[in-house]
Formats: sequence, C-alpha cells, structure tokens
Amino acid sequence: MRDPRYDILFEPMKIGPVTAKNRFYQVPHCNGGGYRDPSAAAEMRRMKSEGGWGVIFTEQTEMHHTSEITPFIELRLWDDADIPALAKMAKAMHEYGALAGIQLAYSGINGPNLYTKEVPRGPSALPIRTFTNDPVQARAMDKQDIRDLRRWHRNAFKRARQAGFDLVCLYGAHGFGIIQHFLSTATNQRSDEYGGSLENRSRLMRELIEEGRDAIGDACGLTLRLSLDEMIGELGFANSEVRDMIEMHAELPDLWDLAHGAWEDCSGPSRFKEEAAQESLVSGIKKLTSKPVVGVGRFTSPDVMVRMIKSGTLDFIGCARPSIADPFLPKKVEEGRIEDIRECIGCNICITGDMTMSISRCTQNPTFMEEWRKGWHPERMQAKGDSDSVLIVGAGPAGLEAARALGLRGYQVALAEAGTELGGRVARECLLPGLSAWGRVRDYRQYQLSQMPNVDIYFESRLSADDILSFGFQNVAIATGSTWRRDGVARAHVVPMPIDAAMPVYTPDDLMDGKVPSGNVVLFDDDHYYMGGVLAELMARQGAKVTLVTPSAYISDWTRNTLEQGAI
Repeated sequence: MRDPRYDILFEPMKIGPVTAKNRFYQVPHCNGGGYRDPSAAAEMRRMKSEGGWGVIFTEQTEMHHTSEITPFIELRLWDDADIPALAKMAKAMHEYGALAGIQLAYSGINGPNLYTKEVPRGPSALPIRTFTNDPVQARAMDKQDIRDLRRWHRNAFKRARQAGFDLVCLYGAHGFGIIQHFLSTATNQRSDEYGGSLENRSRLMRELIEEGRDAIGDACGLTLRLSLDEMIGELGFANSEVRDMIEMHAELPDLWDLAHGAWEDCSGPSRFKEEAAQESLVSGIKKLTSKPVVGVGRFTSPDVMVRMIKSGTLDFIGCARPSIADPFLPKKVEEGRIEDIRECIGCNICITGDMTMSISRCTQNPTFMEEWRKGWHPERMQAKGDSDSVLIVGAGPAGLEAARALGLRGYQVALAEAGTELGGRVARECLLPGLSAWGRVRDYRQYQLSQMPNVDIYFESRLSADDILSFGFQNVAIATGSTWRRDGVARAHVVPMPIDAAMPVYTPDDLMDGKVPSGNVVLFDDDHYYMGGVLAELMARQGAKVTLVTPSAYISDWTRNTLEQGAI
C-alpha cells in the first residue's frame, strides 16, 4: 500500500492538450541503441511503461541529415522511412499508459556530419564542438538556411505525430542543440534579427515552437529542453539570462524541461554531484510561468522528490539514470515497496555506452538494454530448470546478484563467503573518497536476499575445489572475482617490472585493507579508470605526498566516458 506521503507524486498532470498519469517523467537519455538497435531501445522503453512512468521520452532524435553526430549512435527521423521504427517505440511506451515523447535534435555546431559529409551549419562560423575534437568547421547560416531549418522542423513534427507520439521536445540543452547555439552569445555572433539582444537570439526558438504547434495541432504537447546555465559566466547563456528568457516567453511551450549546462555539469557522477544538485539553479523558475516545469538531479529518494514538488521547485520529477537503474521505481513507490527500489549509484557506466558507441549497461540493473536482445526482465525471472540446488562461491556483486536471481527462480541457494561481510570489492570501495553511493549495490541485494527463505548465507567459508565437490550441489557458480597484481604487468608493460625487493609495493587491495603508505608515494596507474585517482586522493588526504604516473596523456583517461575526467 502506498505511503500517503507520496500521494502527490501520483497526481495526474496536464502538458498542453495531453495528461500524464503521474509526475514521474523519464527525460530523454542515450542508450547506445538508436537507429542501429531500435527494437532493443523500444523494449527498454516499454519496460519503463510497465514500471509506471507517466512520461517516457526517446533519446535525442536527429531530425535531418544535414546534422548528424556520427560516430555516436542516436535515433533518426530523417524522412518517412524512419517512421515505422519510431512508431514501434511510441507503441511500446503507450502499452501501460505512459505518454510517449520524442526529442528532436538539430545539432548545429555539435554535429560533425562525418557520415553524410554535409557542411555543418550554425548561427555563426565556428569549429565543431564535440567530444572528439573533429577538425570540422561549421558555416554561418544565411536566411535561406534558417527558412530551410524551420521547414525541416515542421516536417519532423508531422512525422513525430504520424509515429504516434504525444509529446515533442525541442532540444536546446547541454550545448548540443541549435536552439542553445542561437540563444548563447558565445556561439551566436550574428548582427541581424537573429543575433544581439536576447529577444533576437530567441527568435528562432519562437518560430520553431509556433510553427511546430501549427504542424501538430492540438494532438500533441510541445516541450522545450534548455540548459539552466552554460557555466561560462556572462560570456554565455547564464542562469540569470535563462530566467529572463523564460519570463519573456513564459507561455510559449507546454512545458519547460530544464537541465544544467554541459552534459558533464548535468550528469556528473555521484563522486562529484549530490542528489538534487541542480536545485539552486532551477529554484524560483516556476514562478515565472504558468506552464509545468521538469528538472533533473539523479533523484532516487521519494522524500526528496516530494520536497521538490511541495516546495514549488518542480511539477515533474525528471529522471534518466534512476529510471535505468530501476524501470519500476514509480510502481514500487506506489505499492509501498521502497526497500525494493534499485537506487542509481551514479557511477555513470550507462553513459559510457553512448561515449563508446556501444549498447549501454547499468551496474544496478543488468537487464538494461538486454530486454529485447536476451529476453530479460528486471523484475521477473525464468522458472528454474530440473535441478534444485546451487552453491555460489563468493558474495561480491556478481555472487549477490546470482543468488538473488537464482533465488527468485526457485532454487535452493547456498552462498559461501570467505570473509565476514557481503559485497566483496563494493564493500571496500564504497569507503573510498566519493564512492559511498556505490554501497547501494550491496545494500539492495543484501535486503532482497534477507527476504528469501530459500537462500542461505555462510560467512568465513573459504572453500577448496574438494570442499565444493564434496557438498553435492547440483550446480556450482564461482564468483570469487579477481585481485590486483603487484608486479607491474598491465597494458603498457606486459612483463614484470624489475622492482627493488626492499621497496614496499602496494596494490589497491592493500590500501582498501587499510595499509595506506605515508611519505613520498609514487602511484603507477595503467588502469585508466577511477581507481588510480581515488587512491591518490585517499593517500593525499592522509598526509602522503603523491606523484601519479600514467602511460596515458591524461589522468584517469577512461573516465572521459563517465563524464568525470574534468572534475578529476
């Protein structure tokens, strides 16, 4: 039964001519599927509909071939041939009563057009701004280009409606959309009626919304996604000017969808961004408009969600990563099953799918993007086979998830852990600087196992192969993980390093066991993910003078894919 404290989250809300059944709003997010794997993306969105979301959006959808972001994989609505795949997605979103939304994107100076070879277009002639520093220059749009862009948008609006979407969002956030490029003085250096004053810089936005509304009529709601602050001071589109622009056009869209500046600002990992981190930037904007406002902030706590609504900060709770970690989050709140929510840990492994041009994944939800490809469901498991018993050796993240899944399938499960606590590496890593939220991986599974009478847990059970075989289990799963090497073998050095025997050598395992060196310490990082930087921070906090050495040109090089390298 739902806790009355959360009733406000389930109030129906109007967005223009359509009504959302509740305030849970899955904002647009990437998934690595896009035009390449539309069936996988559609089934992933259908799962969220089943999970109770009131509004579900696609990722950014390229709406014309003159602006595409290859090698990154997103959806496309270039012409009528793309409608069937998107119609399948809209139908999946509708299946359990959610509103289906599509985000239309014309990427401007963010679109290098490496596939179509079209010369990119922007408000001014500037180099392309992407994650890959492509040596491509955008040309300044003339008046005919702007007329063409308006026509392309009208056509895209009509196709979106034909595909069955209830909401169409124009993308002007994160520095990725042509609307933001026109709004910002950093990228709009025009001297005509589309440049200069805020009224002029917002002219294209007004035209696109007004003409888009004519194209879709009263059948769809029209939303606008904007950055709350470009985070480059008065040079760009700052929060004060965002507020001026919203006040100037308060009633223009049917909903204001607000997100922090660049993607790194908006979707930073929990290591650097707390839940509701954008609250100060969005606070007070609702007073400037009668239209509903949605904002984001990696919301995982229903109590924080309620506070955002009751304080008058937001009308809808915008979620991307939390909806990935648990597609059934709204349904669990509605059914009073708060303890069953798989809370997002903010590791951003989901984002790496987009950054590496591959299918996304989730630390908390292994079924994410495998719903269609493998037939997996986040809440329902296949029935067990003919055998009855399973021994799982190792109670780290993999062992805990295996025990949970096998327990749900109906097996008699014995989980053997050599130590005295559950969680394995996560139990130790969550004690490192900035990684406390990672403990949710253990906490969720520990609670789930505590509710299963068919799962027994045995601590201090270090087993040999003979021990395992002697127990007579019908199935055995080995989930003992791995340990860090101490001989220097890694990517850049494939044979053991010559190391003075008198020189103390430490591994991450040693430091997490509490053996933290002091004095002058050299940290050699050939892992390139988070661990090297986190351990350097740990030792520095405890007084060591740390020199970080890496074969890469950058510290924690791979973390550019998790949007945290700049913060590191």
